[in-house]
Parts: sequence; C-alpha cells; structure tokens
Amino acid sequence: MKNIILTGAAGFSGANLVETLVDHGYKVFAIVRPDSHHNVRISSIKNVELVSLDMKDISNLPGLIKEDCYAFIHLAWHGARDDMDAQFENIEESLNSVRAAISLGCKKFIGTGSQAEYGVKDSVTSESASLEPITAYGAAKVAAMHLTKILAEKNGLSWNWARIFSLYGRYEPSGRMIPDLIANLKNGKDMHLSSCRQYWDYLDVTDAAEAFVAILEKGRSGEVYNIANGEFRPLKLFVDALCEKYSTGAKVHYGANPVPFISLMPDVSKLKEDTGWEPKVPWIKT
Repeated sequence: MKNIILTGAAGFSGANLVETLVDHGYKVFAIVRPDSHHNVRISSIKNVELVSLDMKDISNLPGLIKEDCYAFIHLAWHGARDDMDAQFENIEESLNSVRAAISLGCKKFIGTGSQAEYGVKDSVTSESASLEPITAYGAAKVAAMHLTKILAEKNGLSWNWARIFSLYGRYEPSGRMIPDLIANLKNGKDMHLSSCRQYWDYLDVTDAAEAFVAILEKGRSGEVYNIANGEFRPLKLFVDALCEKYSTGAKVHYGANPVPFISLMPDVSKLKEDTGWEPKVPWIKT
C-alpha cells in the first residue's frame, strides 16, 4: 500500500479525494486544520491518518510522519482572491510543501491550479494557452506553478499541475452559485443573476477526484492538466436545468452581462489522452 500526503484534506475537494484515494488502495496522511469542524468528514475512514497542522507550519511535517511516502498532493489554499498577503503566503506554503515531499521520500508532487490562471478567454482553452490572470489569486497560482516545478525537478521529484475549473457536488459550501441556487429554489426564493450568457463547465467533484488519481498514476511528469468536464455550455442552460428540478415556484431573474465577461471553455483532451480518464457523473444528479 502506497502512502499519499494530501493537504486541504477535509475541504470540499479534499474530502472527496481522500475517499477516492482509499478506494484505489492508497493510505492517506490527511493534513487538516487543527480543530476544523470539517475534519469529521474523513476522521473515521479506514487507512486515513489525520495530521493536524496549520499550513504555515508545513515545514514541520517530516517530523510528524514516520513512514516514507509515495506522493504529495497539495490542495490547501486560503485567502480572498485579491488578498495579496494571503496569496504570498500560499506561494511560500506551496514551496514548503515541495520541500516536505522531498524530505519524506516522495516520488511525485501534484500541485493544484485554477481556471483563474487563464484570465479572460473567448475560445476553447488548452493548457498551452497564455496565462493572463486578473486577480491576485490567479497570479499566485501561476507563480506557485512555476516555482514548485523548478524546485521539484531540481530535486528529482516528478511534478504535475492539476488546473481545476468549476466543481460541484458533495460538501460544496454555501456561498457558491449551485448550492445557493438550489437552496433558494427549494425555499421559494427568487434569485437575481447576471445574463448567464457566458459559457461554463461543471464537473462533479467525484469525477475530479478520479482525475487526480489518473494524474497520480498515469500523468506525464512535467505536464499541466486541465480538470474539467469538457462539455461546456451557456451558464443559463445549467441554471434552467436546476430550476426545472428544484423550483417550488421561485424564479430566476437574468440581468446584464458580468464584467469581466469570463467564459470557460476548457479543453481536456490531454488529460484523456495521457491517462484514459473520462467524466462519468451526469450533470443533473446534483
């Protein structure tokens, strides 16, 4: 059984990934925030060992794990999108995660990126597209991508970057469009949205977890992979489908185009070709 280190392990994406890694036969050292109420999501899963550690102290991790580990998957990230101080901290914590991976004998490091790295695009976006972030968050992700790759490869560590688009599903927190829309529709509350004319791409979080495992097992070292469904469509079609399923009389009122007008049209062909991964969960299952 191979050991995997996972930061951000009790979060929305992390908790689902923990379960998927265990299902694939891995033991997970789950790095979690001390006293987080989310830790209960994974605390009773077999072959999961919780390691309570704030990310600012990730350099101390090698002293807390007494076994060699195969891979380090770094999901943890914090702070508002334009909080410069927090984003600088995230970059340093990402680099310290690579250093911890090296100390623990890891062979692989997978960092987590974001659609925000691309900025505003108006065409299908592959991993070779120019990176033009418009937020501190997106810029910090770009910086972390380049710096972790350099550090990992200089130390003989296989490296991949998993660039996530829009996920939905179990453990998704309130404050995001889908859970808030569903809650309001069920409670008979109207919602006011933008025009929703922009293209969007939604992927179930369990499919994303399978994509991470595919990259872990079959990803080519040094590559960046988009993690998305690849079946993008106007956002209004997603909203209308949820209205049809959940509305108890509530209506959605569409407004003006958002500014900036960001359309998501991700190309996931490289991920599919290199690993054989395919999304499986149908959209309307939510």
